This record gives sequence, structure tokens and C-alpha cells, in this order.
Amino acid sequence: MLDSRAQVANWYQDALQEFPQIEIPQILPSTTRMSWFVYVIRIKTTVDRDAFAKRMIENGIDVRPYFLPIHLQPFIAKQFGYQPGDFPITEDLGKRGLALPFSSVMRKEEVLRVCEGIQKSL
Repeated sequence: MLDSRAQVANWYQDALQEFPQIEIPQILPSTTRMSWFVYVIRIKTTVDRDAFAKRMIENGIDVRPYFLPIHLQPFIAKQFGYQPGDFPITEDLGKRGLALPFSSVMRKEEVLRVCEGIQKSL
């Protein structure tokens, strides 16, 4: 399964390098192995991520914002008094992250279809 997931991630890595509005995951050379349970891109600040995601969904590509920073989750914010602005880097990543369709059984054609949807949606 790990090998299959790595192949899907590699297809995405290769295909998405042509889009300057997107940041793809960067793997450090010291990383021994990625599990690739999800493939998350970051949308550059020049593109409205939520509008982009809406266009992707309208084009038949299901995408999701990846995460809400933990310090802004309602329970944590209330319990510890965190507020927007406390961790600006984390908040920036949370605002720009978008999970693409990903599974160990995806075919290259499906990855390319997602990438075509990205091109249309940008």
C-alpha cells in the first residue's frame, strides 16, 4: 500500500510542478519514507483558496481544506485563550492548505484529471 501511495504522490508531484500558483509538498532528503495518507497542496496567497476549491468541486473534483489550526479549534481556544494571530505561520498554512483526492488505488489518468481540474479552476 505504501508503494502504491508513493506512486500516486509522485504522479501529483510531477504534474503539479507546472502550476506557479500552487506549492507542492517538499520532502527533505533526510526523510526515510513518507506514508502519504493525504496529499495536500498550498495555494499561493494570490489565489483565493475557497473560491478555487468551489470551482474544483463545480468541475467534479472533490477537495477539502486540510486543517483548522488546533489553537483555533473552539475547545482549545476557549480552554487556553488562544486567538487568531497567536501563531501566524500555522494560521497561514491552515488558510492555504487543500487536500486533493488521494488513495492507493488511484490511476495515473485520475491524477491527471485532478490536475486538469486544477488548471481549469485557476
